[in-house]
Amino acid sequence: MGLSTHVLDTMHGTPAAGMGVALYTTGGKDGSATLVKHLVLNADGRNPDGLLYDTQSLQKGSYRLVFDVAAYFRARGVELPEPPFLDQVSLDFGIADVSQHYHVPLLVSPWSYSTYRGS
Repeated sequence: MGLSTHVLDTMHGTPAAGMGVALYTTGGKDGSATLVKHLVLNADGRNPDGLLYDTQSLQKGSYRLVFDVAAYFRARGVELPEPPFLDQVSLDFGIADVSQHYHVPLLVSPWSYSTYRGS
């Protein structure tokens, strides 16, 4: 159980190794976000440390994942316009039942992205 993410680069047909990702808690009365951790995805497009939150640490609430899409594609040698169409992709989501696993995958290219609640 817990919280995890996985990113696939749909332009190249590979995991998004090397992409930076930030995890935040959100939902304060002022709409603020608090940085929990910043990580760089491994060769499989996943957090090198495994889960973002394990079952014991995950709490009911609102979260945000921010993916550094433009920086990743530039590092791969893709020429992007300035400003890029997608710079950072920010996904806000809620955790309602901490006994379940929440997997937040991202499929991304320089021009599009898709996400869903995975297993």
